Amino acid sequence: MYYQRLIEKEIELKLRTSGAIVVAGPRFCGKTTTCMLYQKSYIKLNTQQAIAMARMNPKAVLKGEAPRLIDEWQKAPDVWNQVKDDLDFDYQFGKYILTGSSTPADKTEVHHSGAGRITPVKMRPMSLWESKESKGTVSLSGLFDGGKDFPWDTNADFTFDDVAFLICRGGWPISVQAPKDIAIEITKNYYNGLFVFEDCENERFRNKKPEVLKMIMRSYARHISTEAAISTIMADVRQSNERTMDAKTFDEYMEALKDLYIIEDLPAWNPNIRSKTSIRSTPTRHFIDTSIACRALGISPEDLKKDLESFGLFFEDFAVRDLSVYANSIGGTVTHYRDNAGLECDAVLHLENGRWGAIEIKLGGDKLIEEGAKSLKMLRDKIIGKSDEKAPDFLMVLTAVGGAYQRDDGVYVAPINLLKP
Repeated sequence: MYYQRLIEKEIELKLRTSGAIVVAGPRFCGKTTTCMLYQKSYIKLNTQQAIAMARMNPKAVLKGEAPRLIDEWQKAPDVWNQVKDDLDFDYQFGKYILTGSSTPADKTEVHHSGAGRITPVKMRPMSLWESKESKGTVSLSGLFDGGKDFPWDTNADFTFDDVAFLICRGGWPISVQAPKDIAIEITKNYYNGLFVFEDCENERFRNKKPEVLKMIMRSYARHISTEAAISTIMADVRQSNERTMDAKTFDEYMEALKDLYIIEDLPAWNPNIRSKTSIRSTPTRHFIDTSIACRALGISPEDLKKDLESFGLFFEDFAVRDLSVYANSIGGTVTHYRDNAGLECDAVLHLENGRWGAIEIKLGGDKLIEEGAKSLKMLRDKIIGKSDEKAPDFLMVLTAVGGAYQRDDGVYVAPINLLKP
C-alpha cells in the first residue's frame, strides 16, 4: 500500500524545471518508492555487480527512457559527472532522477556542483498527516491566511499513550504500515541495521566503528532539543564511555552521521533586532526522526510517560520533524530563536515572501500553554518596531494532547494530531 507523500508536488515541479533532480534522505524513508512513480526507466545500484559495472562504465547507466531513475547513485559517484556532462550537451527538463541515502564515498570524485543542472530535493520520514494519523483540521497555510477556519475541537480521543507510541515508532513507511503490536520492533530492526558496514562499498563508513557512532548518538539523544555545544557532547561521550577521542576523530564521526541523514540540527534565526539584545546562533540538536533517538537510549513509550521532562524534549524533536515536512511543502523553512535575555521560541516558520509565524512546542496543560503563549507574545513585541521583520502572521502553541482553540489574546492552541500543511 502506498501512502501519498507531500514531497510529490516538489518532485513534480523540479522535474518540470530542472534537467535532473537528486532526492536524498535517510534509508527507508521511501525515496525509491516515491520516485518510481515518475520514472520511465530505472536502474538500481543495489548489488555488487551493478555497482562494479556502473563504476567501470558510468555513461552506460544513463541509457534509458527519460525520466531515468538511478537509485543509490552515490555508489558510483562518477554517474553525477556523467549526468552533468550529458545535460551540458543535450539539456532537457526532467531527464534524470537520482536517489541516495548517503553522500559519495569519495566526494572528490564529484567534479561539479551540478548547479543549474541538478536540483536537490530532501526527503524526510513520514509526518502524521502523511501516515494518516493527523485529522488535518488545523492548516499552517490557513494560519498564514488569517486562521478563519480554525477549529474548536476537544480532541479527547488522542492521549499521551498515542503520542509516546508514535514518537518511538517513527515515520518509517515499513513501520507505519505494520500492525501496532510489532511496529516498534520493526523500527528497532531498522536502527540495528543502520551501522552494519562490513560489506559497505563506502570505505569512509567501513572505517567507522559502529559502537563509537552509537556512543555519539546516545549523547546526542541525551541533549535532544537543546542548544548543547559540540564540545559538551564530545565531553559527554568521553565521560560516559571512558573513551579518549580527539576533536578530529569526533568531527569525522559527526560528518558520517550527517552524511547518513541521521541528525539534522535546527538553525537559529537572527532577526537583526535593533537593541542590546544578543541573538544566540547555536542550533538546537535534532534527529531526522525521533525514533532513532529513542532507540539510541533504549527508550520505550512507557519510559517517556514516566519522565515528563524528557518526554517534553523528545516531543519537541518529534514536532520539529512534522513542522519541517509541512514547511517544505508550502515553500517555507523552520528555525528557532533564543537571545541572551532568556527569551526563546522553539520553532519559527518562515515563508519565502518574508511572512512568518512563531510556534512554542509543549506537552499540554493550562500551565505549559500559558507559559508558551507568554513567550510568543514577548517575542512578537520584541520584533515589532525593533527589527526590519514584519509582524508575525500567527502565534501558536503546538501541544501533544488536548484541544484546538483560539485564546482571547489571539494565540492559537493546536495538538499535533490535528496539524497539516
